[in-house]
Amino acid sequence: MSDKIVQVHHLVKRYGNFTAVHDLSFEVYRGEVFGLLGPNGAGKTTTIRIIMDILKPDGTGVQGARKATVSIFGHPPRTVRARVGYLPEERGLYRNMMVLSVLEYLAQLKGLGRTTARQNAITWLEKVGLRDWAGRKVSELSRGMQQKLQLAASAVHDPELLILDEPFQGLDPVNVEAIKGLIHDLQRDGKTIVLSAHQMNLVEALCDRILLVNKGRGVLYGKLADIKRQYAPNSIRLRTSAALPDLAGVKQVRALGNGTYTLTLEGISSQGLLKSLVDHGLPIESYEVATAPLDEIFIAAVKGDR
Repeated sequence: MSDKIVQVHHLVKRYGNFTAVHDLSFEVYRGEVFGLLGPNGAGKTTTIRIIMDILKPDGTGVQGARKATVSIFGHPPRTVRARVGYLPEERGLYRNMMVLSVLEYLAQLKGLGRTTARQNAITWLEKVGLRDWAGRKVSELSRGMQQKLQLAASAVHDPELLILDEPFQGLDPVNVEAIKGLIHDLQRDGKTIVLSAHQMNLVEALCDRILLVNKGRGVLYGKLADIKRQYAPNSIRLRTSAALPDLAGVKQVRALGNGTYTLTLEGISSQGLLKSLVDHGLPIESYEVATAPLDEIFIAAVKGDR
C-alpha cells in the first residue's frame, strides 16, 4: 500500500486570462499533518476544491507540456469520497435540523448504517463539547459552536483523510486549544490531515510538512523542521548562570532575562562557539541553534517571490 495519500502533479486552474493555480505539485503522506499555507488569494482553497472534485483542473500544465493530475489513495478523487472528510472554507449545515440529527444524516450519506451513524454522532458531540446541545437546532448554536459542529461533521464517518480549510476560524482561544487537541488525536489514530490555516503559530504546532503557495505557485515545500533550519538566523540561544565573557566570533549579544541570551555569530560555527564556551569554563544550562518563527519565514518567502 502506498504511503502517498494525496498526489497532485502540475496542477493548473485558469479563470479566463487569470491563472489561479500555476503548475503546482505536491504529495501528502499517510499519517501526517500537512500544512497548505499562503496569503489570501494564493490559490489554497482552489487547490483544495480540486482535490475534493468540486472544481476540475485544466487539462494541461505549463505551456500545455504536462498533464495536470490529482489522485487520492491512488484513485480519482470522485471515486473515494467516502474515505475523505472535508471542512470547507464556507460553512454550511442544515440550520433547522437538530444537532444530533444533522450529524447522523451526514454520516449516513457517507455510507454508515443508522446505528453506527448515531453512535459516531454522539461520540463526536462529546469530543467537541456539544453533547448537551444534541436536541437543539443548529441555528441556536453560536458561531464558535457551529464551527466545532462542522469539524465533527467532517470526521463523523471516520474518514482516513481529513481536509480542513481554516478549521480555527471563529474560535476563541479555549476552543482553538480544544481543536488542536482533536487534530493531534486524529493523527494519533492514524488519520492523514491536510490543514489550511492562516495562524502560523498553530501550523507550527501541528504540521509535519508544509507547502507555501503564493500567486498559485509553490514557494516552500518540505519538512517544517528542514525549512526552519534553512531560514534559521546565524544565532544561538544560550542559558547560563554566569556572566558571559567576551567571545571571538560573536557579533551581538541580546539578554532575554533569567540568564538567557541570544548570540548572533559572525565567523564562527555553533560548534566552534560551544567549544569556546567550554574552554572558558562557562556553566551551560541550555544551548540551541535559534530558529526563525514560521510567520517570519512566511513573510520572507512571500516577499522574495514578488
